[in-house]
Amino acid sequence: MSILDSFSLEGKIAVVTGGSGKYGRQITLALHEAGARTYITSRQRDRLADIEAEFRQQGADIRALYMDQEDEGSILALRDELLSAEGRVDVLINNAVARTMSGWNDTAESFAKSMAANATGIFLVTRALGDAMAERGSGSIVNIGSIQGMIGPDGTLYEGLSFHGFVPDYFFHKGGMINFTRFAASYYGPRGVRCNCISPGGFWTEKTPDEFTKRYSARTFLNRMANQSDLMGAIVFLASDASLYVTGTNLPVDGGYTAK
Repeated sequence: MSILDSFSLEGKIAVVTGGSGKYGRQITLALHEAGARTYITSRQRDRLADIEAEFRQQGADIRALYMDQEDEGSILALRDELLSAEGRVDVLINNAVARTMSGWNDTAESFAKSMAANATGIFLVTRALGDAMAERGSGSIVNIGSIQGMIGPDGTLYEGLSFHGFVPDYFFHKGGMINFTRFAASYYGPRGVRCNCISPGGFWTEKTPDEFTKRYSARTFLNRMANQSDLMGAIVFLASDASLYVTGTNLPVDGGYTAK
């Protein structure tokens, strides 16, 4: 096998939770373009057909399946459906996230709901599909974290703007995800399953205010925010055999933000 061949995902079965959102779309397309038969999940059952149609318009044959990350029954049903259809899962991308809090003074119920999806839910999905990978003796789990799981918020980025970055649950569960990655790597490693984390930086969209873009970009080495394809290479690397000796790592994909 050549080094370039080791990056191929031909013949592999990949699952992306929350695969149609901000990061999920480029993650899903990266896996598909690298050759994987790719499934994505959504808790919006009535949108599954529309999601598939949106990907078909981009030339990608993606299947969307129902899963509610707060409901273990739906997670186990997803696992069983995948194993029935494909016989295995080779790649799991934990990307889905529930944004339930708006700030420090939000309710305890909002924090608990966030943890149900973003902490307990991540554990349940990882256990369900990770155990299935371990039975076969191979697989790659990639958790989509955030640089906000590595550092605290910089209030100066938001001064005078209509939004802020002080949302405690997000920092809490993204920080926990990084160490949970190390735990899963240790737990599954002897059975041939790897687990790594990618921590993206700020993602630019057409709705991002110019002033925020300017301030944020100045905080990075590359003087820009992340774009529609910046995660794709890292995803393919960690999902593929090119990274067979990489596990338990957290890779910031942030233009140097956390290194500055």
